[in-house]
Amino acid sequence: MDQTSPVDVAAPSKGVSLVQSLGLLDSTTLVMGSMIGSGVFIVAADIGRQVQSPGLFMLTWVVTALMTLVAALSYGELAAAMPHAGGQYVYLREAFGPLSGFLYGWTFFTVIQTGTIAAVAVAFAKFLGVFVPAVSAQSWLFRFGSVGVNTQQAVAIALIVFLTWVNTNGLRAGSIIQNVFTIAKTGALAALIILGVVAGRNPHAIQSNFGDLWQGATFGWTSVRLVGVAMVGALFSSDAWNSVTFTAGEVKNPKRNLPLSLALGVLAVSLLYIGCNLVYLMALPLKDIQHAAEDRVATTVMAQILGPVATQLMAIAVMVSTFGCNNGLILSGARVNYAMAADGLFFKSVQKLDPKTHAPVRSLWVQCLWACGLTLTGRYGDLLDYVIFAVLLFYVLTIIGLFVLRRTRPTMERPYRAIGYPVLPALYIAAGVLIEGLLLVYKPNYTWPGLILVVLGVPVYWAWNRKRRSEV
Repeated sequence: MDQTSPVDVAAPSKGVSLVQSLGLLDSTTLVMGSMIGSGVFIVAADIGRQVQSPGLFMLTWVVTALMTLVAALSYGELAAAMPHAGGQYVYLREAFGPLSGFLYGWTFFTVIQTGTIAAVAVAFAKFLGVFVPAVSAQSWLFRFGSVGVNTQQAVAIALIVFLTWVNTNGLRAGSIIQNVFTIAKTGALAALIILGVVAGRNPHAIQSNFGDLWQGATFGWTSVRLVGVAMVGALFSSDAWNSVTFTAGEVKNPKRNLPLSLALGVLAVSLLYIGCNLVYLMALPLKDIQHAAEDRVATTVMAQILGPVATQLMAIAVMVSTFGCNNGLILSGARVNYAMAADGLFFKSVQKLDPKTHAPVRSLWVQCLWACGLTLTGRYGDLLDYVIFAVLLFYVLTIIGLFVLRRTRPTMERPYRAIGYPVLPALYIAAGVLIEGLLLVYKPNYTWPGLILVVLGVPVYWAWNRKRRSEV
């Protein structure tokens, strides 16, 4: 495709097209609900172990919040200019050509979105096990050697299938669930912060953490390295904020609501995350955060305030959070596969929409099938670790694409222009490249497999392109 050609819009199937039915509230809750999963409740322990300092601990979250907000503000320009199904896939395709778009879509489908759906579903099942002990990774429904299905996997698969079915009933069905559960889990995070500030303050923890905020940390390369590598957990807790761009073709008044929902959603969640982690430091000395049982820092804090009942309350909070998060991931992810199919780069049938619900039903079920398969492998967690590098790489490339499109398509209608351009997007690119470099050096086991997965998409693209041309 010529880079100066107009943006392609996914072609309707037999006169059926996507319906613009998401308002500003729906779009904002999709951003927030997709971001808030189980990460904020547990990743603080690993971050604390890596940075070894309360000051660097909070700096990790603050820098993550700033980077995510800058990225969201930059994506807002692209979303308003190209409000079509597929979001980031479309931006990469238009800036760099169809191969780059395909490589993103390939990685997105094989691991990024489906692996996250599987991992979040298993997190839901794990916390359900607090109330139903029979739901456990050690409770097998059937097993042959090292292969089998346990009750935890069965519940995770049931959740994925149920939420997929809900979303096949139309966008409104999925968005209602998203609104309800996002409001509920946002309230739970706010309650955690309020309870922590009012009743959870521990004088010993406050003195230990804030009396010596940096605890020997130096403002040099060592601190930069520690924060850069530790940001992996914080960045992934804040990930999936771009989900709303995948549904851009179904957003009302997208030129206004897409950039606004990105900004409002990311800002709100980032403030909640910073507040939660400040509460952790007010309630627990850093060493207790580092060694929280099963890394469940939020549960440890709540147990200090409410006693043993905290375990059940936090289990409910995580279940609500992961349920809503998975609904957003399932709803939005299917739109990327649909957009790729419209370009002839995915199974042709996936392009079809249901004539009654206008939902990409086949795309939803294909995504469901692959996510369930990853759940059964038990390796989705490893796969997510492996694509950390690739996910951030695509974010950086997309924001570079903002600069490319400003140059190659100066006349493109831009109802919203990225705040702080070119300085803030350039700073994001610089920070992203720095983190990528640190991961290559200090976490090679996680970075090279992700790169290999992306590169494997090249021969797949060639094969798919050859097949498409032979059918013309």
